[in-house]
Amino acid sequence: MQPTSTAERPPAPPASNSRTFSRAVADVREGWHNRELWGHLGWQDIKQRYRRSVIGPLWITISMGTTALALGLLYSALFGQEISTFLPYVTAGFVIWNFIVGCVTEGTDVFIANEGLIKHLPAPISVHVLRLVWRQVLFFVHNLVVYLVVLVIFFNDLTHPYRMVGDEDTLHPGISWTILLAIPGFVLIAVNAVWIALLFGIISTRFRDIPPVVHSFINLVFFMTPIVWHTGVLNKVGAQGDWRILIAELNPLYHFLEIVRAPLLGHAQSWHHWAVVGGFTVVGWGLALVALRNYRARVSYWV
Repeated sequence: MQPTSTAERPPAPPASNSRTFSRAVADVREGWHNRELWGHLGWQDIKQRYRRSVIGPLWITISMGTTALALGLLYSALFGQEISTFLPYVTAGFVIWNFIVGCVTEGTDVFIANEGLIKHLPAPISVHVLRLVWRQVLFFVHNLVVYLVVLVIFFNDLTHPYRMVGDEDTLHPGISWTILLAIPGFVLIAVNAVWIALLFGIISTRFRDIPPVVHSFINLVFFMTPIVWHTGVLNKVGAQGDWRILIAELNPLYHFLEIVRAPLLGHAQSWHHWAVVGGFTVVGWGLALVALRNYRARVSYWV
């Protein structure tokens, strides 16, 4: 039998280009272009959660208000803080914290919870992540009402220079036009929320132990993050620059909180928070795109 000549051999199948960064970026871009889809689904999530409720989504605001008030009153007494400046501090921090935690904890389940849609709806998987972040943005807007109420009550105290008890060396200028810096700060947090949900969502579909681990760990992180306490408290138990300050500085969530909370409260701006968040944004999106490139096609089989 004569060997087959090169001309008679069938052409080699084209190499698959599904695992490329261009495909990963295209998934995110197509997901963003489907704004009408994930925007509508996000609204429906809110309506469905409070279906047949008398006051509807106002329960979000009431729950946030009672929690912030209770924590503010309790810890202001424990740490000897002025309620006029500490209650807004706790309220703003808790509102931002709820948004971050909601994106992280629900992000671990984002693809598992949308198993039916992923298997039957031909759409980029980033649509489900954007739907999640949009839903958390709506929760954040509801919770922001609590901050506005507190701001109105303590407006005179927050619009003049003031100091926090325990941090007398820092004079905060008070709320001014710099409050507008909270807008790009929140946008930056939302951008990070997308890559966090993408990365953790993909990993969690393969390893189902990740969601309960994250849910348990986040409770510990809450008490290690300056929300119901501030860094001035650390100065009271150690010298300035003591190792205790690293408890806050080495916590990335502290920097994410500060880029929004500081403008909302008229605190002195520390631009190293923006630098840290910017670094996490670049590195995080790089990791998310790598995961999206390698495992995007497998998500539908893992869920």
